[in-house]
Amino acid sequence: MISPFIQSHTPDNNPHGGHYSHCCTAGGFVFISGQLPITKEGIKLVNVSFEEQVKQVLENINECLISANTTRNMLAQIRVYITDVDNWPIFDKIYADWIGGHKPARAVLNVPQLHYGVAIEAEAVALVAS
Repeated sequence: MISPFIQSHTPDNNPHGGHYSHCCTAGGFVFISGQLPITKEGIKLVNVSFEEQVKQVLENINECLISANTTRNMLAQIRVYITDVDNWPIFDKIYADWIGGHKPARAVLNVPQLHYGVAIEAEAVALVAS
């Protein structure tokens, strides 16, 4: 049976900056909203290295997965927005270390700017763990 829509706020993640949920589950999938490099205390990591921003974004995605009772190995797709395509190799290395051997579908898009002046944002879709 397909699970009903369940809105899931992530208590161990950063405060909401707008009218949305960090992640929601529906139909056996977990939909993770765009995650910025913002700590769970609400600190926007604008003036830190790209590497630190990437690690925070991936930590935020992981918190969403945990709140939905699933894991990185259940990720089906991830979409990443970066403001400087020259940072792609840095992102790819940190991401590969974070995700391990699992290789979900992925897109990395170069964009002119992101909210608060951060350098990266990522959204994802995962399967609900059975």
